[in-house]
Amino acid sequence: MKTLVLASASASRQTLLRAAGVAFAIEPAAIDEPALMRALVAKASPAQVVAATLAREKALDVSRRRPGETILGGDSVLLLGNEILGKSADLAALRALLLRLSGRDHHLVSAAALVRDEKILWHHVATMRMTVRPLSAAFVDAYLARGGEALLGSVGGYHFEGLGAQLFEKAEGDYFSILGLPLLPVLAALRADGLLET
Repeated sequence: MKTLVLASASASRQTLLRAAGVAFAIEPAAIDEPALMRALVAKASPAQVVAATLAREKALDVSRRRPGETILGGDSVLLLGNEILGKSADLAALRALLLRLSGRDHHLVSAAALVRDEKILWHHVATMRMTVRPLSAAFVDAYLARGGEALLGSVGGYHFEGLGAQLFEKAEGDYFSILGLPLLPVLAALRADGLLET
């Protein structure tokens, strides 16, 4: 059986794969994600291209160190108006972002890619429309106090599978992709590649 390696330290992605019965190893990518994102945004790349490129680059980075193995990369970005946003650098930045998102719609773009021997085998991009309810500063402060630094591991500090669900009025699109991985298309790609039983 071929080996699957997840090129991510994301607890959410790991939980989704484990819950779906997928066996995998973990080796987080070592790319300069903020620098790559800044370069892509400077080229006026669409959010879908930014997310897909980040997912592919993570998988390609790990693939260079793990020949013959199948690498799964994933990434998510926010699109607020015409602005593409990644993970917040610290809790103060996340607080400012959540207050900006308050009472507004934005899009969450999640991408995944499979790579083997530095060749892209498959990729997928999903876009979800997210409506944040009006948030009080007191709620945001309490949310950040409860979630702490762990919130910085996901774009927008969502933690949609838990307390973060309280941030939203409405979410349109694939639930798994909101959590950071378009799981059903990933599972189909793994079956097509022989990594899961058909």
